[in-house]
Amino acid sequence: MHASAEDGATATAPPHHDAPHRPPHGARPGAVSPDSPAEAARRPTPDGAPPTTAAPAPGATVEHRPDSAGVAASDVRCDVLVIGGGIIGLVTAWRAAQRGLRTVLADPAPGGGAAQVAAGMLAAVTETHFGEETLLGLNLASARRYPDFVAELTEASGQPTGYRACGTLAVALDSDDRAQLRDLHALQQRCGLDARWLTGRECRRLEPLLAPGVRGGVWVEGDHQVDPRLLAAALLTACRRAGVTFRHSWARRLTLAGAGDTRAAAEHAAGRRATGAVLADGARVAAGQVVLAGGSLSGRLAGLPADVVPPVRPVKGQLLRLRVPAPLAAAGPFLSRTVRAVVRGGQIYLVPRANGELIVGATTEEVGWDTTVTAGGLYELLRDAHEVLPGVTELELVETLAGLRPGSPDNAPLLGPSPLPGLVLATGHHRNGVLLTPVTGDVLADVLTTGELPPYARPFTPLRFPPAPAPATAPARETANGAPAPPPYDAPPPYDTSPVAPAGPAPAPVPDRPAPATRPTDAPQEP
Repeated sequence: MHASAEDGATATAPPHHDAPHRPPHGARPGAVSPDSPAEAARRPTPDGAPPTTAAPAPGATVEHRPDSAGVAASDVRCDVLVIGGGIIGLVTAWRAAQRGLRTVLADPAPGGGAAQVAAGMLAAVTETHFGEETLLGLNLASARRYPDFVAELTEASGQPTGYRACGTLAVALDSDDRAQLRDLHALQQRCGLDARWLTGRECRRLEPLLAPGVRGGVWVEGDHQVDPRLLAAALLTACRRAGVTFRHSWARRLTLAGAGDTRAAAEHAAGRRATGAVLADGARVAAGQVVLAGGSLSGRLAGLPADVVPPVRPVKGQLLRLRVPAPLAAAGPFLSRTVRAVVRGGQIYLVPRANGELIVGATTEEVGWDTTVTAGGLYELLRDAHEVLPGVTELELVETLAGLRPGSPDNAPLLGPSPLPGLVLATGHHRNGVLLTPVTGDVLADVLTTGELPPYARPFTPLRFPPAPAPATAPARETANGAPAPPPYDAPPPYDTSPVAPAGPAPAPVPDRPAPATRPTDAPQEP
């Protein structure tokens, strides 16, 4: 079963002066430390101790890295600490710095994460699903922001984003698939969306290389695309130029003030406040506000009181990156626009890049923290892609990828103040992380400066979910064979080599809570 993977690898991205930092082979990038909240709760924590030095003045570009002994260069004090350097963390840090807030971003590999594995579809209309009409409104609002957003970002960074206003064509292969696509088109019409039904012949007129068996389709002129790798690189440069301070280290533990260090305090936010974080390199970052933008790992940050842990889970996605050979490219475009397809009830997408690449994705798998690229997953992708676009088998295979989307119980993001004072959430974007990047930056900037969600974002408050019950005990997590489970941030494989599998054995599924059933529709992308 396939779906988009918008919010998670390996071939080097196009060169830029400020390309995302890529860890060495075997590294597992991520902003949240491998320690689980339960494990960290058993260690004494001197919360509330003041940092030793002040942050640089606004506008100064500073990056801190551990020295050879692993000792932090200094401790810092700031207005905003962003934990997580994916595109959501980066856009939050950029917008916060633009508002004059002294901003620190903690992540060992900023610019990495799910964006390195995302297709970059800006598919507000073709990603419409039954029961998600509220999310549709936010998606449309962000899609409308994209032209101005990428223009501003390109000017601020001096780098391209790969934004293409090319439209999207969704097609169906047989009568059952056509009936499913007709139902989706009827929903789009009820929602007042600009989506036009086409016959099979009309679909092939738009894309001549489509299979003769295509029975019909939906043309959406307003669903475009962006290159998430270029987007991440541009955001990284924009952050640096805006004066964001980067700490290239895990966030090991959230620091809290108030209510002591008892077991009850560890389970409840009442009487406590987030004051910053302790990093894996030993540095302490004191912040007026902390933004947790750790993607699928957001719920694993040590120090979070149990009733504040966001209900975010990893949703695996596998995809392929192909390249059109020069002789084929010389004959004309292989595809001119994004093509999505319903194939035997499942979903697949093909996203052509201006540089001749074609992204094919993506699976949707509820398998915990596993990021193994599997033969079965790749077979399904190539099989279904071939049925839609027979010429795809003539393309060069460039990369095989797997990553983790941050899923939430209702597939919508968690944006805004949490039950813990001082802690703001920007996570759970699931399949829409790239699409929601502009609106997330605007929402978080408002929250950080006013303390309030703007009206259009209030349905996505983290307070809409009840707190998760605290466990009676805190046993160490183990794999099926009894060995300790790998660190939770096991999502993106090493970005300097072919991402066939992460280093070490694949972890067993370790869901933190029961996951909702996967729909036979295209759900997330951006792993």
